[in-house]
Amino acid sequence: MDVYLPIANLSVNGIIIVLLGAVTGLLSGMFGVGGGFLTTPLMIFYGIPPTVAAASAASQVTGASVSGVFAHTRRGGVDYQMGGVMVAGGIIGTGLGAVLFNLLERLGQIDTVINILYVVLLGSIGSVMARESIQSIRAERSGVPTPARKRRHHPMVASLPMRWRFYRSGLYISPLAPLLLGIGTGILTMLMGIGGGFILVPAMLYILGMSANVVVGTSLFQILFVTMATTMMHALTTHAVDLVLASLLLLGSVTGAQVGAQFAQKASPVKLRLLLAVIVLLVAGRMALGLGYRPDDIYTVAPL
Repeated sequence: MDVYLPIANLSVNGIIIVLLGAVTGLLSGMFGVGGGFLTTPLMIFYGIPPTVAAASAASQVTGASVSGVFAHTRRGGVDYQMGGVMVAGGIIGTGLGAVLFNLLERLGQIDTVINILYVVLLGSIGSVMARESIQSIRAERSGVPTPARKRRHHPMVASLPMRWRFYRSGLYISPLAPLLLGIGTGILTMLMGIGGGFILVPAMLYILGMSANVVVGTSLFQILFVTMATTMMHALTTHAVDLVLASLLLLGSVTGAQVGAQFAQKASPVKLRLLLAVIVLLVAGRMALGLGYRPDDIYTVAPL
């Protein structure tokens, strides 16, 4: 079933795009990530221009996050106060990201920058997650109990002024920490079309010291509003949002997110983290190979 994408200016198989959305929705519900880190590269592999892929993925992540937030809200897994601070930072980051996106687009470097960012970020985060997961699995198999990680925030967070009490997360920290975290993910969302969950979730655990039972839901809450702002910003400034493409992705992702949230309750957290690490590293490797491929059409510009 071929479908024409007006902004991307090409025809695609609609069923494949819906399945892509279902896979990323599944990841959203399982891991608290928006799924954009996987959606955008897969669309680029499929032949969709990186700028259109990034802008359209942000709108799809919004839909997947709505479904995931509802699922986690029913279980009391969302810290709205912490999420609100990160949303404020994310909206600021979206504005900064729009300026940077337009600058790189004028310089003709936006596609290359998007690819390089994916390779660096996914490769780094995937490696750290894989190492920690393998260590935990080895400890379990050897019968040596893994010492419980003390829930504490990073020393840099403790040094920040103007502390607030975040009751749902059980924290007493400065709101500047989640605000800065939100700004960073807002910039990445604008440039890469990601929700930022694959960065947010580890940062909320290891930097902010949040309780694991509210991390996924709060991450999705922040992703929901920041990707909404990103989609609006792209529509107004870059005009790269393909609504047909986003709708097809959304069709699959909403269902996938509900299934993922149910699966996350039953599966081993360590094995889930290892699975996510493997997926992240595979995508990073494929993106790195793409940067080194010889172009199909090689041309030179010569003066007349």
